[in-house]
Amino acid sequence: MERVTVKQAADMLLSHDDILILCHHSPDGDTLGSGYGLYFGLKSLGKRARVLCPDEISGKFRFMLRGYRDEKFEPQFIVAVDIADKKLMGRLEGAYGDKVDLCIDHHVSNTGYAAALCLDDTAAAAAQVIFAVLEQMGVAPSSHIANCLYCGLATDTGCFRYANTTAQTFYTAAKLVEWGADNGTIGREVFDTRSRARIMAENRLMQSLEFYFDDRCALAVITLQDMADSRIEQSDLDGLTALPRQIEGVEVGITIKEKEVGVYKVSVRTSTYVDACALCRQLGGGGHIRASGCQLTGTLKQVKEQLLTLVKDFLKPL
Repeated sequence: MERVTVKQAADMLLSHDDILILCHHSPDGDTLGSGYGLYFGLKSLGKRARVLCPDEISGKFRFMLRGYRDEKFEPQFIVAVDIADKKLMGRLEGAYGDKVDLCIDHHVSNTGYAAALCLDDTAAAAAQVIFAVLEQMGVAPSSHIANCLYCGLATDTGCFRYANTTAQTFYTAAKLVEWGADNGTIGREVFDTRSRARIMAENRLMQSLEFYFDDRCALAVITLQDMADSRIEQSDLDGLTALPRQIEGVEVGITIKEKEVGVYKVSVRTSTYVDACALCRQLGGGGHIRASGCQLTGTLKQVKEQLLTLVKDFLKPL
């Protein structure tokens, strides 16, 4: 793996055509905003490109696909965006996990699986890095590209509320608004509008809440049975991981989602001092200091016990 600068990444993209862009499974606003923002930037330069996402795209993010045309070609160059580990490619890993030419990312836990890595671990979102690459490539301002990238920034910063938001993040957001990003509409449709199924998912999650270690750890679960009973889709779960941590006094918020029988996706969010990335790395995962995840197997009871044993070691004694 070779570490490359923003300029080098831009030069690599400029020197290739037929570019395949990969997003991670359970796609959020950042991987999608980065992927489609890059796609439309490449198309504006006359290049042929395509975006592949391993899972269904939530309705609130489908505005990014306006004007997208799915072209079939044999890729000359493969780019992964916002993918810290090839395992996060889901069903695409077998075909592309060992074939990525360039990864553009912001995760400190990036495993270096790509031939070249353009990584800025101070960036609040991969979309922030993508914007720098597009500027370096000479892409002309576009309101649609701006909307894609602004959505990526907003979702990964909790509408610019999280501690990962820096002066550079605000600067990038301001530039995107200058490009034509409709920040008001994105904020309303992505953050303030919820489907009935999403409200049911939140209700199920809250009903499952358990508290540990003098209420400093909150743990919530969504099972396959919950999803079936309430007609909840995977796309309805986007953003739910922040809820347990938002409770007053909670340092570690854990959300456990059952993916299939015996397989659980774990999301860890922390408030002030617990390093979520360090915690999840011990379980084979990773991410950011305040937001990370991993995948565990076993019974639900075993998964809870494994997580709580580790959380206890990370919490400061009272």
